[in-house]
Amino acid sequence: MNSPEKSSRLGVLILLLLIAEVVLIFISWIFSAMRVEGVRSLLSGEGIRWFLGNFTSIVASPWLACLVLMLIALGCLQKSGLMRKPHNSYRDRMALRITIVFLVLYVGVVLLLTAIPHAVLLSSTGNLFPSPFSRSIMPMFCFGIILISVSFGLVSGRFQTLSDVLDALSYGCRMGAPLFIFYILVIQLYESLKFVF
Repeated sequence: MNSPEKSSRLGVLILLLLIAEVVLIFISWIFSAMRVEGVRSLLSGEGIRWFLGNFTSIVASPWLACLVLMLIALGCLQKSGLMRKPHNSYRDRMALRITIVFLVLYVGVVLLLTAIPHAVLLSSTGNLFPSPFSRSIMPMFCFGIILISVSFGLVSGRFQTLSDVLDALSYGCRMGAPLFIFYILVIQLYESLKFVF
């Protein structure tokens, strides 16, 4: 998100979302004043109470958790140097081998939690979908990326201290900070549309 072109495009999208929210507020008010059936005004007492009273619960949706986890994982992956090629140095090749071992172990643990009969992440009927596994695919995927990124970074020497690891874990959130504003505006506009119509 650090290139000026991407930031300016996202800025235009954010401005359009703000305009859309304001337009929706006035349209809901006009339609409500015209007594159009099934339309509730965001400027009425009910609308203002809904908007302010539910703002936090709307923003704190599972989508926000997915966004945060994805940004942490992608930032850590980028800072670790795992995606940079070629890995010519001895430390990089050794780090790559160890990372593959960690990946195999991680996949093995996930398989043990899902593939054997009566596994912990299966539903009560023994199915994968829907189940605790299906609800945790995104976090498990992100944790796997974080695990292999941190292990590669530590073994390759790119992460020297715990401070380096923390910096890598927060790097994605710093770079993707404008996405949080975008997310808030999108989710609020969507929920406002549901409320009004």
